[in-house]
Amino acid sequence: MSHAIYRVESFKIVGPYAIEVRFDDGSSRRINFEPALQGEIYGPLREMRLFEQVRLDREVHTLVWPNGADFDPATLHDWPADTKEVAAAVEPWSHAHEIRP
Repeated sequence: MSHAIYRVESFKIVGPYAIEVRFDDGSSRRINFEPALQGEIYGPLREMRLFEQVRLDREVHTLVWPNGADFDPATLHDWPADTKEVAAAVEPWSHAHEIRP
């Protein structure tokens, strides 16, 4: 089974939690990351100063943050238009470290 491999070429912050990402296939996508900012890795990115420290890792060709958060370039390329899908996918992360009786 094969899947397309994409590389992030550039990006621009275009709003709170929103980044426009340009890919090596010439496409671009405006992504609202807010629904995905949950859990131990992505939750801290709700702090706008940390979110805005995003950079392009030239080795792995994706967006990365100082706390180690990143997204696979294929995930960014195929980011769902429906942010409810993203929120539903990451919702379990927000409860991963809760103590259960």
